[in-house]
Amino acid sequence: MLNPVPSNMKNILCTTLVGALGLVASHAVEINRPAPDFTAKNLKGESVSLADFKGKVVVLEWVNFGCPFVLKHYSGGNIPSLQENYTAKDVVWLTINSSAEGKQGYHEPAKMAQEAARQGNKASHFLMDTDGKVGKAYDAKVTPHMFIIGKDGKLLYDGAIDSKATTKTEDVASADKLFVNALDAVLAGKEVENAKNKPYGCGVKY
Repeated sequence: MLNPVPSNMKNILCTTLVGALGLVASHAVEINRPAPDFTAKNLKGESVSLADFKGKVVVLEWVNFGCPFVLKHYSGGNIPSLQENYTAKDVVWLTINSSAEGKQGYHEPAKMAQEAARQGNKASHFLMDTDGKVGKAYDAKVTPHMFIIGKDGKLLYDGAIDSKATTKTEDVASADKLFVNALDAVLAGKEVENAKNKPYGCGVKY
């Protein structure tokens, strides 16, 4: 016969469970709910906050230039082209690097600026999230991981850039443009289909 669990142990277990659930809930991001606000430094050392862009559509793109899935979309010009096209439509595009110092994909800001320029990055801002606070607030899992925030500050898309989880540049043209379809819908004032899906890429190096 098993010994009963002491009441004080039950309290500890319950407290631990509640705390764990609270931690999960605090990191949850939900479609059609307010997107977590944040502040991070761009490559010029300027503070940039999501709140700065109230009333605008905002794209968040997680990046790591050491990741072949990211290079797939940069080497062929896909992401730079999207950045250029949509920022011309008054979309704010924030590229975010959450690699911790010493991990793959991390560079100090001056070198990161050189690498971003070499890759053709044309984002509104390139943000450094070395402590991972922004990435963890959004539960950013991979690079690239794409998010779209509406003019009302609500999260409208959380998922993959497209449907082909490969590192082949030639697959970009034939893939289902999940992110682009979502962004076009947002700009047209339409409901986003497949608003939350599984992103593919390299794990974020927190």
